[in-house]
Amino acid sequence: MIVDEAQARAFVAERCDADALDRLEDFAETLREENGRQNLVSAASLSTIWQRHIADSAQLLDHLPAGHNGPWMDLGTGAGFPGLVIAAMRPGLEVELVESRRLRIDWLERCKEALHLANCTVIGSRLELVPDHKVNVLSARAFAPLPKLVALARRFSTGDTVWLLPKGRSAEQEVAELPKRLRPMFHVEHSVSDPEAGIVVGKVAEGSGR
Repeated sequence: MIVDEAQARAFVAERCDADALDRLEDFAETLREENGRQNLVSAASLSTIWQRHIADSAQLLDHLPAGHNGPWMDLGTGAGFPGLVIAAMRPGLEVELVESRRLRIDWLERCKEALHLANCTVIGSRLELVPDHKVNVLSARAFAPLPKLVALARRFSTGDTVWLLPKGRSAEQEVAELPKRLRPMFHVEHSVSDPEAGIVVGKVAEGSGR
């Protein structure tokens, strides 16, 4: 379990190269500055930005099966978590950031350019308006309750798409609230950045109905 910023940074460093770590250092500093202009994350979390936000995002890579690559679609990326962190750590991985709020879209576009993330695409739209296409990974952090999220996003999913959904303390409860036919397709993994948080992981079988 990660308990401080030094451990969080070391956790991330073990999962990316030095260039990626430098990108994340720049991102963290830019986020601190921008947070004074718009409320991207809670001010209280800035002192633990590596633990609360960056390592919290990076740990999703540990739940990705070997050889399972992009495209990776992150829903409601907001300040950049987890999608922008994943894109910075894996420059060879195609990452799509879906965000509907204008100020957040502008922020993500600026970060993409500043960090030279050619692998990253910002989709400035409500999810309901994003054209149908299939992706290999779906992630979302604080986007919508799990039953609604599955209903909205499953059109982008195949039977092999991995869903990686940080859900905080509500993870177990949200899985329990899924329709009975979908419930066995998901399970909860413990978060390494918060002892009380969980990550919902799963795959939605094709032909499983709505």
